[in-house]
Amino acid sequence: MPAAYGAIPASASPRLRNVSRSDSDAGFIFGPPPPSWSTSLRYIFLSNWINILLIFCPLGILSGILDWPDALTFAFNFMALLPMAKLLGLATEELALRTNETIGGLLNATFGNAVELIVGLIALHNGLITVVQASLLGSILSNLLLVLGASFLAGGLYFKNQRFNVTAAQTSASLLCIAVLAFVVPAAFQFTIAGKDTADVLLLELSRGTALVLFIIYILFLYFQLKTHHEFFTAEEGEDAQTEEPNITLPAAVTLLLSVTVLVSVCGEYLVGSIETVSEQWHLSQTFVGLILLPIVGNAAEHVTAVSVAMKDKMDLVIGVAIGSSMQIALLVTPICVIFGWIWNQPLSLAFSAFETSVMFVSIFVVNSVISDGQTNWLEGVMLLGAYIVIAWAFYVMPNSL
Repeated sequence: MPAAYGAIPASASPRLRNVSRSDSDAGFIFGPPPPSWSTSLRYIFLSNWINILLIFCPLGILSGILDWPDALTFAFNFMALLPMAKLLGLATEELALRTNETIGGLLNATFGNAVELIVGLIALHNGLITVVQASLLGSILSNLLLVLGASFLAGGLYFKNQRFNVTAAQTSASLLCIAVLAFVVPAAFQFTIAGKDTADVLLLELSRGTALVLFIIYILFLYFQLKTHHEFFTAEEGEDAQTEEPNITLPAAVTLLLSVTVLVSVCGEYLVGSIETVSEQWHLSQTFVGLILLPIVGNAAEHVTAVSVAMKDKMDLVIGVAIGSSMQIALLVTPICVIFGWIWNQPLSLAFSAFETSVMFVSIFVVNSVISDGQTNWLEGVMLLGAYIVIAWAFYVMPNSL
């Protein structure tokens, strides 16, 4: 976002210049005019090239209403969700600028993975349990390996070595290890009680109780991050640090958030409704669609953001976007899906297959090894991307019957 302009003495030239702390402390205030509806609309639609894909939004909705072929419906709505994920992030950032740090953090946590949550809940309501589980796992792996790997590679092409706050990174990575525990225990539990008459009921009880624990841990992490240990997650500001100013009006930000959320729900409904037919026509398993294709929609905004800031050597932000988003999926989105499955009487459990659980465990182990020293280079990016390609290929060649 454009930097704010600062204060200048009354006797000085009327030209605007950057704010320095000494100016602010002296009480001189001279800033840019506040955004209007016209400038807000221009910024919303013209601030990012990906908004070109918004043309697919009406096409996707029409394809669903007019019952066009499922392949077209899937493709149009898939493309439409890409820019809407970015617009959700924009609306959240603009609202966060008008609040304090705590509320801003809650807004980002709530809407940061809104697309994944909405699409997951729609698939869950339609009874596509396999797709939901695969999309949850795929979102975690996509952020950890694809987004982080591409960012390390892109940044490494401009800087020989890049450093980041290892304490904050390890905190999020440790929370992911807790998530792995929450997935491994139900899988082992399912294997242990296999064949018993009450196996399914007991597994759901374990999963729902575990989901509540994960949700509580996430709430406590927010308190840890924003209140008791916020210094671990706050970058130090320079002497001439600039204050970000809103680029769109408050009514425009609220309207954008609500309207895009509604559009995501509509397009997500048509997208999910076409998955079964498309997976058959394209000879893809529902697991592959959920684990590889759907996360591309939800992580498109994070991917672009992480790569662009990595090339500016802002690696703390890269870690926050990639690992932080994975942690949110594991500790926030996954428990919410399990809890809603409980409400809707859908048998969504945390018992992933042995292969899926192993993939997640190894992926988090690899990422922990890469970030443990607090610095990275382009080769580590290649390693993470290679790991993601291997996993994607494995799920692609996996038989549909498994």
